[in-house]
Amino acid sequence: MNDYQPEIFEPRAQQQWEKDQRFAAREDAPGDKYYCLCMFPYPSGALHMGHVRNYTIGDVLSRFQRLNGRNVLQPMGFDAFGLPAENAAIKNKVPPAQWTYANIDDMVAQLKQLGFGYDWSRQVITCKPEYYRWEQWMFTRLFKKGLAYRRNAVVNWDPVDQTVLANEQVVEGRGWRSGALVERREIPQWFLKITDYAQELLDGLDSMDGWPDSVRTMQRNWIGRSEGLELSFDVEGDRAPLTVFTTRPDTLYGATYMAVAAEHPLAEEAAASNPELATFLQECKTVQAAEAAMETMEKKGMSLGINAIHPMTGKPVPIWVANFVLMSYGTGAIMAVPGHDVRDGEFARKYGLPIVQVIAPTDGQQVDVQAEAFCEHGVAINSDDYDGLSSEQVFERMADHFEKTGRGRRQVNWRLRDWGVSRQRYWGCPIPIINCPDCGDVAVPEQDLPVVLPENVEFTGVGSPLHTMDEFIQCKCPQCGSDARRETDTFDTFMESSWYYARYACPGSDDAMLDERADFWTPVDQYIGGVEHAILHLLYARFYHKLLRDEGLVNSDEPFTNLLTQGMVLKDGYKMSKSKGNTVDPKGLIEQYGADTVRLFAMFAAPPEQSLEWSEAGVEGASRFLKRLWKLVNEFAQDGIAGDIDAAALNAQQRALRSETHNAIAKVTDDFARRHTFNTAIAKIMELVNALSKFDDNSEQGRAVAAEGWKAVLVMLAPITPHIIEPLWPMLSAQGVHDQRWPEADADAMQRDQITIVVQVNGKLRARIECEPGQSRETLEATARQEDNVARFLEGKTVRKVIVVPDKLVNIVVT
Repeated sequence: MNDYQPEIFEPRAQQQWEKDQRFAAREDAPGDKYYCLCMFPYPSGALHMGHVRNYTIGDVLSRFQRLNGRNVLQPMGFDAFGLPAENAAIKNKVPPAQWTYANIDDMVAQLKQLGFGYDWSRQVITCKPEYYRWEQWMFTRLFKKGLAYRRNAVVNWDPVDQTVLANEQVVEGRGWRSGALVERREIPQWFLKITDYAQELLDGLDSMDGWPDSVRTMQRNWIGRSEGLELSFDVEGDRAPLTVFTTRPDTLYGATYMAVAAEHPLAEEAAASNPELATFLQECKTVQAAEAAMETMEKKGMSLGINAIHPMTGKPVPIWVANFVLMSYGTGAIMAVPGHDVRDGEFARKYGLPIVQVIAPTDGQQVDVQAEAFCEHGVAINSDDYDGLSSEQVFERMADHFEKTGRGRRQVNWRLRDWGVSRQRYWGCPIPIINCPDCGDVAVPEQDLPVVLPENVEFTGVGSPLHTMDEFIQCKCPQCGSDARRETDTFDTFMESSWYYARYACPGSDDAMLDERADFWTPVDQYIGGVEHAILHLLYARFYHKLLRDEGLVNSDEPFTNLLTQGMVLKDGYKMSKSKGNTVDPKGLIEQYGADTVRLFAMFAAPPEQSLEWSEAGVEGASRFLKRLWKLVNEFAQDGIAGDIDAAALNAQQRALRSETHNAIAKVTDDFARRHTFNTAIAKIMELVNALSKFDDNSEQGRAVAAEGWKAVLVMLAPITPHIIEPLWPMLSAQGVHDQRWPEADADAMQRDQITIVVQVNGKLRARIECEPGQSRETLEATARQEDNVARFLEGKTVRKVIVVPDKLVNIVVT
């Protein structure tokens, strides 16, 4: 082919890779293992540019490591359960399973069209019973250990659709589909005891040097270890004391009111004789249960008309109900210190509650807590015998006092809550529990697993179809044989994505969740995905890996050694989305330009961690470069395959090109291996292509040096644009393209006889000078001043400073 025709050679290359099983991973293959994994997609039916960028990064790293002799595993699968399939089922009037499997077929074809080097024999589809069977098995093991349990919890309930809503499905307090006012309802939910692993999850972050600091910080904050004091306030009348937890016992004398959740027994008692309060409690129960939503909503409350007794002063402290206190967090009650907590202060000013200062700045500065809360540690004031002590001293003495009197104790609390894993939805993995009226909750026996989700259902969106399927619900208790009912809740989809990486390592394992191959491949060497998964998915996967370890299924402590979080793909400054109408269809781009062009643009437009701004001109530029590369290599190959280099016989021009080649190899290798800055690697390769295109030497050694440069270009581009390499490589070498290894920079070849120094005056380019490497600062400055164009801009000026970057730049600053 004289012309660049990706529509011909790209499918041909992909078919050959598949025929040769080029990317099939084997445990007995030579080289150190390298497991590269991108977060698997939801099968929405169409790839978007965010997918293309994410998966190209993974494929580039995998191909680079393969060229460096590593034994690479790069699998792909689909996170196939979840809410979008239910929504599509309502819209298209098809069962969620049918929609999901059709989309998976379409997406597999799209992924193959992009040339990603996946081992498709290891594909995981989470909605298939052969996968979720083991998830159910693991749950039964955790249930028997006491790490899985059921208790009541508050959820967002749509009374019309008869279903629990995710927080993002609540729009201005109403169900996104029905428009009904959402209720905050307490219902039985299944949980995993992630809090039992809180300290280990926190400590493990310290040794995870391959993760971005920002992600580790987010996880630390989410886990939220805090040391404080749990103490009790007596309540007027014959009522149980109110127990609260505080990290600031030094502010106890400033507690001027208390607040309880709408579901708290004290609130319900007071509402029984107060219709206005009962209405307010009902309003509170329509508020989203999400912590993020609670932060931004308007803070509201009402007095219960009941007082607590301050444990230090004996004075009455009014008890309020507040919409920002959740029954599921802590004890469902807080002590409010408006002088030293921003939220408590806003609430107090809104409702005219007292504000008392009990902490003063250590530097003696005056603060007005009536206007703004003072939240720093300091010195106690207005605190009786504790006056003059530091916050830290008050903490210790106060803790001693409460422990001695039996009214409180030191305690470590966690912001992290146990993981609620049950969803009142249909399209998910059935929870393997049988509810027996006599035996209670009983795990489904191993021989009866999997509990298969019926797929041929009519889905309307009102409730789960499982609730009306007697053939699914009705069963016998495995313990006593009595009539019983099967659990109709399904797992949170984070369950499936918390262990899929390990299952990739064990294809065909029918007798065990994981086998010895899991220890061969895990932990994942490089994990790639969006930073939006920094907390939930990545934290749950870390937790689940420890559960797998403690079950004896893996030996490692952490699932992912290195984490790369790629930025978003933007268009016109906004994230691409259907609602904004600014999406770009990768399929159309591939048809117009070819997969290599799309891959090259995705890697060249920005470093992986930064957002990528979509640019049609950028895509066209990538296409022009590949067409030029095609033309140049074809022209060079017209004279046949070049011979070997005789380094001792090279002239200055040949040595200069060879130096350019090996310096490019060194830079690109570092950009790939250490920095992951593929954009600067591509820029360096383009520089080398420009140098090769200008090199005009058809002698035997000239062609040998040029051939070395062209081969380096092709191998270094191979991870990014693998298709074009297949037809170009045989033009330059008799060896097979897949027998090649990543080129190594030759330190001797990198040495330069002459280098180019840029000369600037006040930061503007005025000249370039050629000289030997390693010149002194004085020599470089003197040589620069002798250049005619430089001297012209120095005439009549005062030189204020001369900046010299050895072997690179001279900048003369004048006024």
